[in-house]
Amino acid sequence: MKHVVHLFFVAWLVALCVSPDNAKAQVTFQNLDFESAILSPAPPNQYPNLVPISSALPDWTGYLGAEQQTQVEYNALTLGDANIAVLGPTWSTSEPGIIDGNYSVLLEAGAVPSGYTGNASIEQTGTIPANAESMQLKAWVYGNPSDFGISFAGNTLTPILLSSGASYNTYGINIAPYAGQTGSLEFSAIFDTQGATWINFDDISFVLTPEPSIVALTAIGGLLFGARKRFARR
Repeated sequence: MKHVVHLFFVAWLVALCVSPDNAKAQVTFQNLDFESAILSPAPPNQYPNLVPISSALPDWTGYLGAEQQTQVEYNALTLGDANIAVLGPTWSTSEPGIIDGNYSVLLEAGAVPSGYTGNASIEQTGTIPANAESMQLKAWVYGNPSDFGISFAGNTLTPILLSSGASYNTYGINIAPYAGQTGSLEFSAIFDTQGATWINFDDISFVLTPEPSIVALTAIGGLLFGARKRFARR
């Protein structure tokens, strides 16, 4: 009987641990769809149009080469310079364009402020959900697709094309080996001497392994509780 009682409480505790509220709490990365921007409308392609990165890309850190940026462009592109840009509601160009919602991010590799050439990157530190199978995102890539750099905790991740669209493609990345780990998630436009690299992307998300529902686990607990009562009568 003691074993049955123990199993009942184990099932109850597991049900609490995998409840929807606890599953959501595992995702510590923020602003993965870039919709947290706090920006006023701006005319398109009015270069330069620098805004604080804290307002344009909350929760993200930006780099041109190895140089951390305190400002990024808003609705503005460059021709040959490394650039991090947020494209907002008044942006009307289709490529690169706003992929979804009100904001998307554009990374351009090229000349950095100190005079040399380098990558354009954004990164954020967080914990991969413990039950993550993969990561998905939408992106438009101008240049060599291999110049779209994605890494976690210094480990290179390889985006796999899942579907093609008129203005963007959907990519999947195997993130399961890093499930439950904490580290820096980084996206880069990698400088290529053979030509320009522009990466326009949006809607980063984690695909999670389905978990037993709390209803199912509670039912199991109920069965075990019933079994305990039957054993108690013997």
